[in-house]
Amino acid sequence: MAENAASPGNVPATVTDTTVSYEEKGFCAVLTAGETKKKDSKNVTDFIDLVNTAQIAWIDFLVDDFDKSLFAVTTPLGFSDLLVRNLLKDPTGGYEDLQNEMGILLPAISLDGFEVTINPLLILIRDRLLVTLHTTEVKRFFRVRRYAETLLRKIPQKKLQTDKMTLLLIRIIEENNSKNFDYLRGIEEQGDRLSKELADPKTSRMIVGPKIYEMKHALIIYLGGLWSTVDTLNAIRYGDADLLTDDAKILNRLNALIGEVNSQIGLSEHLSEVLASGLEVLQSIYNNQLQVLNNRLALLVAYLTIIGTALLVPNTIATVAGNTAFNLTPGDAPWFLWTIILSTVFATLLSWYAVKKLGLLPKSPE
Repeated sequence: MAENAASPGNVPATVTDTTVSYEEKGFCAVLTAGETKKKDSKNVTDFIDLVNTAQIAWIDFLVDDFDKSLFAVTTPLGFSDLLVRNLLKDPTGGYEDLQNEMGILLPAISLDGFEVTINPLLILIRDRLLVTLHTTEVKRFFRVRRYAETLLRKIPQKKLQTDKMTLLLIRIIEENNSKNFDYLRGIEEQGDRLSKELADPKTSRMIVGPKIYEMKHALIIYLGGLWSTVDTLNAIRYGDADLLTDDAKILNRLNALIGEVNSQIGLSEHLSEVLASGLEVLQSIYNNQLQVLNNRLALLVAYLTIIGTALLVPNTIATVAGNTAFNLTPGDAPWFLWTIILSTVFATLLSWYAVKKLGLLPKSPE
């Protein structure tokens, strides 16, 4: 265990540096002797006195940058650097149990248009303290903050300490999952607008094609976040941590959470299949458009062939007959004109028949 890990129960009283101030907003709610208190502060050390007297305490802190300011928040609260570093090895999700302290890293999904971002939600647990740390882009616990005192009062006081902490943890995970699930609805709404564009035959391929790819990519990232959540919840459920309950009824609630995430995965995969069908339909539309264009070009070639032949034959006859070797006179004009006319008609009919036989002209409707 790292040297800066405190003994279970109390946050180190030796941490008195209140000069460090953070721009991020922090929140603390505690349950003490049946009474609840809450406090807001920009400095995490302002919560230490409340935590040290609490039966149950929850701290929610917004960290602007995990790389720069995360340890400045976790160390004053008595969590070891070893615990935090082990959790951050896998940014997609993880679970770490060091007996007197444990940590959970869950995906916190956010959506902007078709851009899905997986942000880390860090949950740290000690004997009486649960801390949630996340970035300012994921302000997802404001509703829980509002009803935090009610939440703590509803936790049965006769339960074991591990039971209480597990119930609080489950409520936090439920809220995170709920926020994650909301973004699937956002992706579906984007997909509905995309379907409307697909229904318009005038929509350009240059517009629809990239949008379908963006939506498919967003779903893949979203599904990755949900799978990471399932893996982490399974690790919690079967990890047998000393700080969590062994009560089967409470653990069944974790099973319910896993089932909800699996349901969301099923919905996401179904939406992905719908998108794949949309891509096939789009490809069929483009193939049909190309076929129509090819048919039009073939028809144009057929007509040009008929016209070209109709003009070439009489022009050839006129050119040959106009040679001085034939010595035509004005008296030959009538039969010469009839020859030109008849040859033109004959060449046109012959060209039309040949093109028709080759199948270059469209068939007449029955």
